[in-house]
Amino acid sequence: MDTVIRLETTGAPEVLHAVQVEPVAPAAGELRIEHEAIGINYLDVMQRKGTAPFAVPNGLGLEGAGRVVAIGDGVTGYNVGDRIAYILGPVGAYASTRNIPAARAVKIPDALSFEDAAAILFKGITAEYLLTATGEVKAGDTILVYGAAGGVGQILTALAKEIGATVIGVVSGAHSVETAKAAGCDLVLIWGTDNIVDEVSTFTKGAKVQVVYDGVGRATFDTSIDCLAPRGLMVSMGASSGAPAAVEMSTLNTKGSLFITRPTIANHAVEESEYRARAKAVFDAAERGVIKPNVWRRFPLAQAAEAHAAIEAGGVTGAVLLTV
Repeated sequence: MDTVIRLETTGAPEVLHAVQVEPVAPAAGELRIEHEAIGINYLDVMQRKGTAPFAVPNGLGLEGAGRVVAIGDGVTGYNVGDRIAYILGPVGAYASTRNIPAARAVKIPDALSFEDAAAILFKGITAEYLLTATGEVKAGDTILVYGAAGGVGQILTALAKEIGATVIGVVSGAHSVETAKAAGCDLVLIWGTDNIVDEVSTFTKGAKVQVVYDGVGRATFDTSIDCLAPRGLMVSMGASSGAPAAVEMSTLNTKGSLFITRPTIANHAVEESEYRARAKAVFDAAERGVIKPNVWRRFPLAQAAEAHAAIEAGGVTGAVLLTV
């Protein structure tokens, strides 16, 4: 029997529960994966809470790493025993084994462990597209990154530094400052303690920043806008404090001909060739030592509810994994 985490309704972490199901052979075009590590992403939390579109009853999870244990008809390029990781595709990664479309499977380099892969693939692809496709960050730019000590924030910072950008990180408390500095932030500010707008202006000698990456939402939105240089880009990449209020178009004009966007990974990693290119970029950066997999906490699969509660309690300074 396989262990699968299910939810019948959205709500608090306690809606997640483990059930036992019969294994199902992979269909044509699929691989059956025996998980070793499963990545938890904040999108999972939003779906479980019902703050992101999500149909229930359902499974949960969009990222995993493990071994191929069965191969469906028509699949080539994979063998039983191959180490693979994946993101997206149907939800359901919170499971001991599962079937996935072979088009989503990417082989894990020998230098990386299952936990490494599960800690960086979703978050790394997110950071990579936010920098290269959304923000088009280049050498000499200065960017502001909220959640700089979190899983995405650390990777985004490291990749931005390799590009040649200056990174100002914002963290939730003093306990996260050293983590953000270790990731490469040139300046680390504490939300609720530092005056973010004044500190950004002072650090940049009044120039402000070209791009803001804001995953907090309502609580930080106005501050983020005020940190942007003329023709700067506001990237709203999450809403942990709630969705921002509607923006008047005239505000973008008076604040300096600003741009604003709300991107999603689904539009940057669904097409197979683009997905594989971004996955390769992430794994290559890890092999170069630019991306350093950082696991904050591990939970057994059956403790998925506890893992979600820990994430919502705050203070996360790395990836959170479920282990099988």
